[in-house]
Amino acid sequence: MSLQNFINDAISPWLNTEGIDNDIVLSSRVRLARNFEQVPFPTSGANEALVKVLEYMEQEFDDQSYNDLKQFQMIKMNDLKPVEKRVLVEKHLISPSLAEKDHTGAALISKNEQASVMINEEDHLRIQLYFPGFELTKALEQAQELDDWFEDKIQYAFDEQRGYLTSCPTNVGTGLRASVMMHLPALSMTNQINNLIPEINKLGLVVRGIYGEGSEALGQLYQISNQMTLGKSEEDIVEDLKSVVKQVIENERRAREWIMEQLGIQLEDRIFRSYGILANSRIIQSKEAAKCLSDVRLGIDLGLLENISKTILNELMVLTQPAFLQQYAKKTLSPNERDVFRANLIRERLQLEH
Repeated sequence: MSLQNFINDAISPWLNTEGIDNDIVLSSRVRLARNFEQVPFPTSGANEALVKVLEYMEQEFDDQSYNDLKQFQMIKMNDLKPVEKRVLVEKHLISPSLAEKDHTGAALISKNEQASVMINEEDHLRIQLYFPGFELTKALEQAQELDDWFEDKIQYAFDEQRGYLTSCPTNVGTGLRASVMMHLPALSMTNQINNLIPEINKLGLVVRGIYGEGSEALGQLYQISNQMTLGKSEEDIVEDLKSVVKQVIENERRAREWIMEQLGIQLEDRIFRSYGILANSRIIQSKEAAKCLSDVRLGIDLGLLENISKTILNELMVLTQPAFLQQYAKKTLSPNERDVFRANLIRERLQLEH
């Protein structure tokens, strides 16, 4: 397995399978924050200690496999070009924060990209596991098993009363952040999303954009996750999130039925116009591409568009991002050049479907 596999393929292998409620929930993720006992947290700036953490993880886990997660590979931030780091961010394999690290930062990524362990980001380890569709319980179970595999060789920083100790107080306790990535075009079209987000926030959950905190909801994609980890078990946190997500799914489905009934031909026109833009544009910006891809995906889910796979749309959502475009082009592109290259790429990819 080489670095090129991670940065050349737009879609992670695990996303090629369809999960539960995948018309609305694209993916489920469970992330566990863990730290080495008696080692300064990454936020302390103790670089010598952090380098030792990285070296230990490389020695013990690089090129190792765990169950179906074959062959973890260590990727060091210092070995990557800026555009390569950004590609890994666009694929959700690392965070923007880890991408800014130098010789202390790294990631262990499994061959199928379903699991990645960020090393020396905000905590020594951030273990994340992905599943397609609405599979939070399965993601939690496998993340716990993976966590146990690491804990066999690592003494974690743990307090009997407070739980796992972390750099950020909001992660103390279970260290768990569970999230789902949801496509909510109907709630966005009807403006219900603006009322829904504050209500979700009141329940101790948070709604973010496609790349987490501070990012936009490109293509009507929203990430919903828990905010606090102290005082509840991992299972309770996941069950609370699942309960809210189920309600959001129901609301989105009702909104889709409403727009089909009320908008009818206008909705079809919007979807087919968006497809026309994607299939024929010579210049297209990333925001417009994301909006059109969202419309086309909705058209597929509503049965209005045929002979186009949702997998290709998942691929294009990543492939058309700025860093991936430049990686694909094998050169640095100006903003205008990216817009032209993006349009060409989308046209070519859609033509392969026919």
